[in-house]
Parts: sequence; structure tokens; C-alpha cells
Amino acid sequence: MRVFMTGASGWIGSAVVPELLAAGHEVSGIARSEDSAARLRAAGVAAIPGSLDDLGTLRTAAESADAVIHLGFKHDFSDYAASGRTERAVMETFGDALAGTGKALLFASGIAMVAPDRPATEEDASPFTGPDAPRGGAEALALGFAERGIQPVALRFAPTVHGDGDHGFTAVLVEAARRTGVAGYVGDGANRWAAVHRSDAGRLVAQALENPGVANVVHAVGEEGIAARDIAGAIGRGAGVPVASIAPEDVEAHFGWIGRFFSLDIPASSTLTQARYDWRPTGPTLLEDLAAGHYFARAAA
Repeated sequence: MRVFMTGASGWIGSAVVPELLAAGHEVSGIARSEDSAARLRAAGVAAIPGSLDDLGTLRTAAESADAVIHLGFKHDFSDYAASGRTERAVMETFGDALAGTGKALLFASGIAMVAPDRPATEEDASPFTGPDAPRGGAEALALGFAERGIQPVALRFAPTVHGDGDHGFTAVLVEAARRTGVAGYVGDGANRWAAVHRSDAGRLVAQALENPGVANVVHAVGEEGIAARDIAGAIGRGAGVPVASIAPEDVEAHFGWIGRFFSLDIPASSTLTQARYDWRPTGPTLLEDLAAGHYFARAAA
């Protein structure tokens, strides 16, 4: 297949690309800078200049492809509403481009707040709908594309997709511990985060592309939920700093913008995904990854 991707040079996308190429697919990807384009070309991906704001470019690329994998997102937490508006515009563009074709549209989504009182499952509908919802209500919008002759698949990633080279949530927590001299957790630290290793996430996306009709929601989750205090403990050991509870009123001062996310309880199951795709997470666990030392070697450097 000819597969068009957004976010192909990103953290998850760069793990998906080799899986697709190994399966014999041709991959093209949007590149917002010459550096991104060079990385894509080095990985065997045809680079298309543009960004998530270039809706005409996205539409043309999608129309020319046999399938679309949308992993790009503007992670601007200083204006998250604007990021959501961009996401919705991108999804609307893909919907118009692929309508009536029967092509697959795989897109990144999340697990946070899907089922606040228990581990989220693939059968839980996203509570976020409408253009003003988080991520522009893109998951609910795109799943509705099935009525327009598209095969949508929501790729719900665990809040931390970890591994060597990660600059995401886990790396930000490590930086906060180094900056403050304390590896913190909020309250009693009983709230949980689901997690998945980057290699497992990349493999699952490729498997979902091969069988888009199996399910319209996929959970890229390797561990159902690790207690925040255990994550903080591993960070404290790696960074050589004490571990302590942070009062709710001090969360923003201690953690910065990530504090509100690290305060959430975000467990999730991938039982149905594992059964449907015969997918088994084999990468290191989050605590094993933290114990390996690469998060702290990079922070020290």
C-alpha cells in the first residue's frame, strides 16, 4: 500500500515507519522543516513539505494514498484549545478526502478521562465531542466517518509511550525532579498511569493498518496502570533525589504544566486489542525503562 503519514518523523511515527517498510508498504510523510525531511528521507520515507496547517497539502496527499495514518499533533499546552481546533480541521480534511473510498484512516487519540472510575476499555466511547472538546472532539468525529465510506481506527495511546530517546511526559517528570531536587507525586500517589513501550506501539499501529476492519478502537497499552508514587520512586532512584508527596495546591509550582496530567488516574486495558490482533507487548516496562538509566544520562547531559 501507499501510506501517507503525519508525524512520521516523531516519537511514535518513527517507530511505525520501519514496521510499515518491512511489510512492503510505500510511505510518504509531511515534513514541516528541512531537518524533518532529511530524517524522513534517511528512514526511507518520501518527504512532502508542509505542516498540519497546510490543509490543501494534506488533502492531496491523502487522496493519492491507499491509507492514512495521522499521528501528528500540536502539543502546545499553552494554547491547548488552538491545538484542538487544528486537530479537528485536519480530521475534517481527511474525512472529505477519503469519503466514499473505503480507505483506512488511522489516527492518534488518548485514554485520559475515557473512563474516570476504572480502567478504560476499547468499548468505552470517548466523552469528548464537538469542536470545543479536547483534541477538537476528533475521535468521535472520525469514528463517524464509517458512515461516509471510510474505515476509521482510533489509536488510543497510553499517556506515556516510553523508551530510549523519549522527550515526552516521562522525560518531563524527570526534568522536574532534577529542577526541584524532589521526585514528586500528588497526594497519596495512588493514581495510575497506563504505559506502553515505543516499540510495542509501533508494531501495533502496523498491525492495525493491515486489518482496519477488525476494530475501530485500538488500545496501545502495555501496562494497565502504574501508581504515580512508584513512578516517582523510580525517578528518585535514577536522579538521586528524595521522593515526596506534593500537596495539590503546590502541583503547578513543582511540576509545571505536566502537573495536571500527573494528578490524573489514567488506567486502561488492552485485553481486547491483544486478543483481536494477537498483539503482545514485549518491550521493557516503564519502571524497567527508568531503571535502565537512559532518561537520567540524557537529563544530566
